[in-house]
Amino acid sequence: MNNLIVDAAKDKIFLTFIVSKNIYTCSHENSKINFEKLMILINEFLENNKSTLSDIDAIYVNRGPGSFAGIRNSLSTIKALFLTKKIDYYCFSFEDFRESETVKYVDVPQLCKQYKIKKNLINPIYLS
Repeated sequence: MNNLIVDAAKDKIFLTFIVSKNIYTCSHENSKINFEKLMILINEFLENNKSTLSDIDAIYVNRGPGSFAGIRNSLSTIKALFLTKKIDYYCFSFEDFRESETVKYVDVPQLCKQYKIKKNLINPIYLS
C-alpha cells in the first residue's frame, strides 16, 4: 500500500510518503503561506518522488494537539481529497499511541490498525 502522512500540527509541516519499502519525507515552514498552498506542496512532493495522487491508497493526518490553523488546514485539505479522489484517510494523534515507546511517521499506518483508529473520522485536538 502507498501511504501519505501529513502533519501540520507542529512547528513544521511534515510530509511522508511510504511506497512499498521506500520512504520519502520532506518538511516545510509552518506558515500561513504554506497553509494556503498545502495542496500544492503535496502535489510537488509527490511529483518529486515520481508519483501522483492516484498512487495513494490512504492518507494519515495528524489531528493534534497543536496549531489550530495547521490542523484546520490539513484536515480540510485531506477531507477535500477524500471527497474528490475517494482516498480514505485516518486522523491520528501521537497521544493515541501513548503505550508505544517511540513512534516514527513510518509506524503510523501500522499503529492506526493496531489501535483501531477509524477511517474518515475527524476529531481535532487544538491547543488552547
